[in-house]
Amino acid sequence: MTITDVPQSAAPETRVSRPPTAASDAPESVSGAPEGVSGTQKRNPIKPKRDRLMTALSLAAAIGGTLVGVIGFAMSYSTLAKVALSWGFSEKLAPWFPVGVDASIIAFLALDLYLIRKDTPWPLLRLAAHAMTGATIWFNASSQGEIAADPVKAASHGVMPLLFVIGVEAARRLFIKKAQLEAGTATDRIPLHRWILAPWETPRFYRRMRLYGVTSYPEMIRRQQDLIAYEQWLTRKHDGDLSKATEDERLPMKMAAYGYTVAEALALPEQQEREAEARAEEADRRRLDADTRRQLAQKKAEADRLEADGELEAVRARVEGQTAQARAHARAQVSAAERAAELEGQAIETALVAEARAREAEARRKEAQEREARAAAEVRTAELERQAAEKRRLAAEADQVAAAEAEAIETAKIAEARKRAAEADRAGAETEEAAAEARRRAAEADRLAAEEAERKAVAEASTQEARKREAETEYAAAERRLAAAEIERRALEIEDAAKLTPRERAVRKVARLALTAGLTPIGELDGVQREMARLLSLAAIQDVMQVSPSTASEYRQEAAALLAGGYRP
Repeated sequence: MTITDVPQSAAPETRVSRPPTAASDAPESVSGAPEGVSGTQKRNPIKPKRDRLMTALSLAAAIGGTLVGVIGFAMSYSTLAKVALSWGFSEKLAPWFPVGVDASIIAFLALDLYLIRKDTPWPLLRLAAHAMTGATIWFNASSQGEIAADPVKAASHGVMPLLFVIGVEAARRLFIKKAQLEAGTATDRIPLHRWILAPWETPRFYRRMRLYGVTSYPEMIRRQQDLIAYEQWLTRKHDGDLSKATEDERLPMKMAAYGYTVAEALALPEQQEREAEARAEEADRRRLDADTRRQLAQKKAEADRLEADGELEAVRARVEGQTAQARAHARAQVSAAERAAELEGQAIETALVAEARAREAEARRKEAQEREARAAAEVRTAELERQAAEKRRLAAEADQVAAAEAEAIETAKIAEARKRAAEADRAGAETEEAAAEARRRAAEADRLAAEEAERKAVAEASTQEARKREAETEYAAAERRLAAAEIERRALEIEDAAKLTPRERAVRKVARLALTAGLTPIGELDGVQREMARLLSLAAIQDVMQVSPSTASEYRQEAAALLAGGYRP
């Protein structure tokens, strides 16, 4: 149905619907009817002419309504402008008074039509427009004096605005009807003759249409005819006794009051059974899903538990390994300290032996000096003896000269004797001189031997002194290692008692390495970090801790922060 179709005053020839085969076989129709149940009719060949007629009528109504509105507003404007002057408005404001009143009517009605077009009507706009229209009619009617004195004259001034409102209301009704038809919500009116001919059934008929959204009057007639035909068919089926009909067969009569058609009512049991089955299937599916989720959750929890147990065992093994490694390292350090103490004892003994040897070398050096002094004395004695022998030789030569001088006097025998004596003296002097030279050479050899022995003694003493210093250095290092081992042992006991994590143990071990290296943790954190970086390299930390460079750097930073915070093992 379009906006130009005239609503039918009665239902077209309709068919009686065929009951579903689930109930029983029933006649198809009581009368021939065109296809379609909801008022669908065959194409009317006269419809194009009627459409042209309706278009012409709509155009004439639009032109006439516009003309009436223009004339009415023109007359109202003139009248209201004079009324405004008589009411005390100024000459400038008086012409605007009718514009405001009439413009408000047009604005409210136009906005009401626009909201209806957008399917969001607001009744207050329509009431406001009607109120302003009533005010305009009253103003126009009362502008000629008392209304009761000359009602015809007053009506002539007020009828034009009223005609404009009537035209707008007609357009509003047209807009509403068209919007309902386009939205599929247009509701047919029940013909007046039905209210007159069926005064008791029509209210129930109207109630069912409004409560259950049946907008087509022919559709409602068809439903009523279907229900009557089904009831008659069911009565014939059970030989006039409807009490023999089953509950499912009586459903259309019971559900008709609730807006159900015969087919919908008969399909209810099967539909409800399907819905019940669907609900049961959905419940089973949800139960199976819940069981599956529960099993998955249990398996996941079991897997998480096993994974947690595995991680716990791995951590426990790692901690035990690190603890065992630390303890072995501590035992190794204690053993090294004990070995250092033993080496220290040996070094002390070596130092004592070296000191004894140094004293012995000093004694030998002094003895060599004494021998050298004695050799020097002997050399001087030999020199003196040589000088004496030289003197005796000279004396012998003098005697020989004297003997030669006295040869003439002495006899040859005496001279020979003297000569032999002089030669013997000379030979004795030479022998003594050779002996003195031999003694001098022996003394010189003894002196050189003493000097060599002294040099050897000095070298031996220096070697022993160096060994002593090395032993003292080794002893000091052994003492430091022993102290470090003791500190490490006490720190391990404290860490075991405190149940520290492996990382905390590692950081404290790096801190102890820094203290052992000579770090003095005094001052701010930056200073401690710089001093630790200078004394303890990352390579040393890697060698001791067996970690990567990045981990060694992290250990050194955390150890510096720990020492700066006051940690002392």
